[in-house]
Amino acid sequence: MKKITFLLITLLTINLIPAQTPGSESAITSIDAAIPYQGFGEAIAHIGTGEYKIYYDNIDGVLDQPIFFVDGFDPNDTRTIGNMYNLLDFGNSNENLADVLRNEGFDIVVLNFPTYVSSSDNTTEINGGADFIQRNAFIFTNLINTINTMKVGMEQNVIIGPSMGGLISRYALRYMEQNAMTHDTRLYISFDSPHLGANIPIGIQYLFNYVVNGDPGIPEARPLVDGLLNSAAAQQMLIDHYSSHVDASGIEQDNTVHTPKGAANYRNEFQAELDAMGFPQNTRNVTITNGSGIGAMTGTPGMALINHTFDTGPMSLPPFGDINTRVILNINFAPIASQNIKVIDLAGQANFITWFDVFSFKANAESTSFSDGLDSAPGGQFDLNVFDDNTNPLLTEFVQNLNSQYFNFIPTLSGLAISNETNWYANPNTNDSPFDNAYLPSDNEPHLTLTDGNVAFALEEIRGESLSINTNYIVKNEIRLKQNPIQEQVTFLSNKRFENANVSISDMTGKVVFNKNMSIANHTAFPVYANSGLYILKIQTKDNYSLTKKLIIK
Repeated sequence: MKKITFLLITLLTINLIPAQTPGSESAITSIDAAIPYQGFGEAIAHIGTGEYKIYYDNIDGVLDQPIFFVDGFDPNDTRTIGNMYNLLDFGNSNENLADVLRNEGFDIVVLNFPTYVSSSDNTTEINGGADFIQRNAFIFTNLINTINTMKVGMEQNVIIGPSMGGLISRYALRYMEQNAMTHDTRLYISFDSPHLGANIPIGIQYLFNYVVNGDPGIPEARPLVDGLLNSAAAQQMLIDHYSSHVDASGIEQDNTVHTPKGAANYRNEFQAELDAMGFPQNTRNVTITNGSGIGAMTGTPGMALINHTFDTGPMSLPPFGDINTRVILNINFAPIASQNIKVIDLAGQANFITWFDVFSFKANAESTSFSDGLDSAPGGQFDLNVFDDNTNPLLTEFVQNLNSQYFNFIPTLSGLAISNETNWYANPNTNDSPFDNAYLPSDNEPHLTLTDGNVAFALEEIRGESLSINTNYIVKNEIRLKQNPIQEQVTFLSNKRFENANVSISDMTGKVVFNKNMSIANHTAFPVYANSGLYILKIQTKDNYSLTKKLIIK
């Protein structure tokens, strides 16, 4: 009788909630947090405001398998919801992860944090894309509650949190658990998120601060600098922040401490709160990093990032007329362990008989005794080319003369939340990570890069195919399934050659339907003829690496 009653209630619920046209999209909808948050330096608590859009699946148009995609760090809200969707493009074929999932019946819910005026006082403007992580998390908790009341059926949620979105998601899920709120979520995917902090070279921070607040003073650059460095979220996440190294002028280095130090009242306080909360307990937690799992570096500690002289043209100097000017800029990555070096040396010069300084700025940095500087450590990379939008010739010249296009933005250890290792260059032991499963590439990749490998990992987790078997993490990255489910053909993707590897496939009763020794390299495909169903794929290499996973044959 109970089963019949439950079935009737379910059918009635489905009939009361109209389905959308398969593949349709909702309007962008505003959503307020139910919980206000008062951040450091704020006079009152503010209600956070976000906006979301639902991309319904391409099968039945029923909101029954929600996957949340939560925006990350986006100062000044330059990334729209449509842009966020497009960020899910991957591979050379330019497929889109959201499209793949919608074709399998999942619904994509995209959450953005816009710039808005607080409803708490109707005055304060809040830069949502770089706001306090806690306030954005409270927006997300209300969105989860909202979608849970809208969805049909018993399927639990999946949450993908890229970059800062991974911290927002983690905080929201754990807060709900600690406060008797049901998030009804089965899987949390952190995507290159800074669980132990992020990095921007301190030399670049000094430069940006100086050109806005010192000489020559470029007010047009203030929105960029305020968002990238001085926003609440930036100060919460950056392991080393220039504000902890300058004197009362806010510009000149104070010479009291040169080792990495976060922004006062932001960095340590946020990290302590996050650590005390821990990770969600009622979800499967997995992580994808763009940082190398085998210690590959981006450049070398102490290297010259740029050493260039810019011709800034003539300057009028009555009564002498026009005189030539130039800017000499040297920026270095943070040095090797325990070393103290000059990380920025900037001079603006004019030529009157000889060159002389009109303005100058210098600053040093020192690495800790237990690790070389962060800038060249393994990690998801920041692409400095983003600063060149072809509108400023000096920025174009700056980018063109860089010795490295990238720096370490999200350290690999931070993406894995491995807190017991103090050397940022150490090869990670995924057993030390609190995550249930992890994907690490061999080489460093630009931050938030989707590849065939990490998309296959995410799909396996979302589809519930992972067996949670602790295999060697390098093999997990070096041999991937191109597709799963498959139809008559298995295709491996590998960035390393494995000779004479044993590949076996068996059904759930243990009956072997395929067993062969073969070489696996790059793109390896072979036919498999078996009935539709769930199988176990096993790979054993001559190097004693093993890999076991579920395989679905349609």
